[in-house]
Amino acid sequence: MRTRDRHGRGLRGPLALPNPLTTRPVAVPQQPRGLAYFLLCVQDAVSEVATHCPDVIDEIDIGVDEVPDARTLWNDIGEYDAVPLAAAVEAVGEQHPRVVIYRRPLERRAADREDLHELVHETLVDQLVALTGRSVDEIDPDQGED
Repeated sequence: MRTRDRHGRGLRGPLALPNPLTTRPVAVPQQPRGLAYFLLCVQDAVSEVATHCPDVIDEIDIGVDEVPDARTLWNDIGEYDAVPLAAAVEAVGEQHPRVVIYRRPLERRAADREDLHELVHETLVDQLVALTGRSVDEIDPDQGED
């Protein structure tokens, strides 16, 4: 059997052939993008911290937001004149302390997917250190081993 190599893009395999039941090409699995990938990064960071220091994760609510709101932006810029990557909010009354990670500033700061994964982890650890007062080595002993 001879196949065509149209436009020099290489041979086509069985995944590119139409599905016999629907006559449409079979969908090729893709890596998650955008928000789905960012949420996976946050989930990985939380689970990694939970393996080393589970009591910290139990006490703190962790959330994701697209961008910082105006109140956070004006309060956190200060002398650095930069958009915050995350916010650590102390406990108020019955409400648990919170860490809010901002998706868009982190994505803009990261060079690629791998860098984004590391940056999300580092940002989460930094915010947990700020909230709890514990050392970086206690929350994430593997951080210096990269």
